[in-house]
Amino acid sequence: MLRPPPPSSVLTAGAAAARPPASVVQPQRQAAHRRRAETLRLRRVFEMFDRDGDGVITPAELSGALCRLGARGEAPPAAAALDAVVAAYIAPGMAGLRFAEFEALHAELAGLGGRQAAAAAAEAEEEKEADMREAFGVFDEDGDGYISAAELQAVLSRMGLPEAACMARVRDMIAAADRDSDGRVDYEEFKAMMAAGN
Repeated sequence: MLRPPPPSSVLTAGAAAARPPASVVQPQRQAAHRRRAETLRLRRVFEMFDRDGDGVITPAELSGALCRLGARGEAPPAAAALDAVVAAYIAPGMAGLRFAEFEALHAELAGLGGRQAAAAAAEAEEEKEADMREAFGVFDEDGDGYISAAELQAVLSRMGLPEAACMARVRDMIAAADRDSDGRVDYEEFKAMMAAGN
């Protein structure tokens, strides 16, 4: 004879079926934990900036905190832009930023900062590449895309370095950077040599 399952087991089975799988719950919990940790970290920063403890960061307190962190005083246009962004987040009638506004400002600056940091990194990389090409050009006297032992010796001699006096030493220097063993250093080999030296 078949008996219906007890009501408590039906409820348990229904609750289990309604519960999302652990693979969904775990990332959600981790994300919530990260948000709480970020809010706590931001709250500590807010309290550190709020020198008088009144729950409001005034522009003077923010400016002082940025000076203490070394982020003020170097670029007046950037400072003026930051002041304008901060002012946009101060609620009408308030002397400064409350925590919620500080949090919103932080979110905007973090997003802005991420884009600006990426652009600055790309610009720095382009500048580094241009500097590297210029340095390579100093050694590649004939502009053929390679640094020969004779070209290296001439540059070392102009620089007054003693290595220039011995062609065997100059050839050893070329050989150390010459990965394809063609007796000269191309731009990629030069770049790798410079990176290894740093």
